[in-house]
Amino acid sequence: MLPRWSRAVRSLNSITQRNDFHAISRQSYAMATAAAASVEPAPRPTKQLVVSLDKMFWSKPASLALAPDSPLRVDEPKYEGIKHFILKLMLFYSKQSKSIRGANVIYKRVVSQVDKPAIYDVFNLEKTFRMTFSLLVLHMWFCLRRLKEEGKEGVELGQYLYGIYNHDVELRVSKAGVNLLLSKWMKELEKIFYGNIVAFDAALLPEAKQDELQNVIWRNIFSDDGSSKPDDAAVRAVQAMTRYVRREVSCLSLTDKEAMFSGNFMFTPLENTSFGPVRR
Repeated sequence: MLPRWSRAVRSLNSITQRNDFHAISRQSYAMATAAAASVEPAPRPTKQLVVSLDKMFWSKPASLALAPDSPLRVDEPKYEGIKHFILKLMLFYSKQSKSIRGANVIYKRVVSQVDKPAIYDVFNLEKTFRMTFSLLVLHMWFCLRRLKEEGKEGVELGQYLYGIYNHDVELRVSKAGVNLLLSKWMKELEKIFYGNIVAFDAALLPEAKQDELQNVIWRNIFSDDGSSKPDDAAVRAVQAMTRYVRREVSCLSLTDKEAMFSGNFMFTPLENTSFGPVRR
């Protein structure tokens, strides 16, 4: 996967005429933030999280479904009378329309987890374009893997979800100032996406080596130099993320179909460093 990242980085460098990928990434987020500032209020400053990585993500997996009375739920709109009739004629209640709405909510859950400062603070990650993209891919894999468990219906919903993700990534790349050869850059990111998905799936197979998932996470998220195993400085963070990944996979498997298809679930909140029972 890293050789693809290297090619993609070189491609971006040739477009932007810069030599430092992280400098480009910082520029991309500065531009994206400036664009968002015109339509969204500035986020409140958050305190740096102080965490003990060795104590995190050991709790028993549980469903990530939101409670029926949770204010975070996004339920299907209910209309009556003439409005319901007109919307029905416009196929608002068709299976495809419901799937698209559900996929949008699911992707909002992904973005909410990936764009929050907490995930970078907890795992000591630098918020660059590369890092955010890697985390997007990881959380997309969580969702696509779980949806696949529901058979053909889940796979179809996953296709809508991937379309929404792909559009968002294209916007992020464009906001980073990359408009020339955008389609070529997107093809590189698509290769990385599918390469990472295959690697994550293989790492969870029964015949996979015990440390395979940890090494895959290191290579595809943490490593900048192509090394195959985590260095001493990063090993605790990589081990913690490995436990996080295994736990989220298990939690999503315990999350019911309705919650998954409607997007009414939330990933484990990383702002809560005690990781006790959380009211959703």
